[in-house]
Amino acid sequence: MSKEDKTKVVTNVVRLSYANVWESRLIGGVEKYSVSIIIDKDDKDTLEKIEKAVNTAIEDGIKKFGKVMMDESNLKLPLREGNDMGEDAYKDKYFLNASSIIPPEIVDKDVKPILIHDEVYSGVFARVSVRFYPYNKNNNTGVGCGLLNIQKIADGERLCGSRSTAKEDFQVVEDDFLS
Repeated sequence: MSKEDKTKVVTNVVRLSYANVWESRLIGGVEKYSVSIIIDKDDKDTLEKIEKAVNTAIEDGIKKFGKVMMDESNLKLPLREGNDMGEDAYKDKYFLNASSIIPPEIVDKDVKPILIHDEVYSGVFARVSVRFYPYNKNNNTGVGCGLLNIQKIADGERLCGSRSTAKEDFQVVEDDFLS
């Protein structure tokens, strides 16, 4: 296994939130595709793979940036406590944010491309491939998470707050509405 492969993780089934996977958005001055990946705390397999990949990225960072990557008190890590988000979907979960300047490939359970944007949204259950990498920008050090690909597994309740659908807001307008 190459060094690059040791920083790559394919998750088990997770939930997507803040899914900006169809169109890029401005993040830190750069157009990126991004998603928040919500992971069950019971998913030991995914969490173990993430821990190993993050540790490899830290080792890579020490080789690339030196001792600055060894100060764990200032090192920003990608896996975070979901309870800190204050949102029900994150309660008793972990999460990480992944992004990329390159659009992810998005496929269904049969690994066929999904072309209808409404099929993948915040709340959907999916498997995600990501790659962890070290960074040191202006002595701001840590491990980032690059978004690679998404495989939709199942629909889930939409995570869109209080947003309603057009069908909920409107009713059919008869042709004679002006009479």
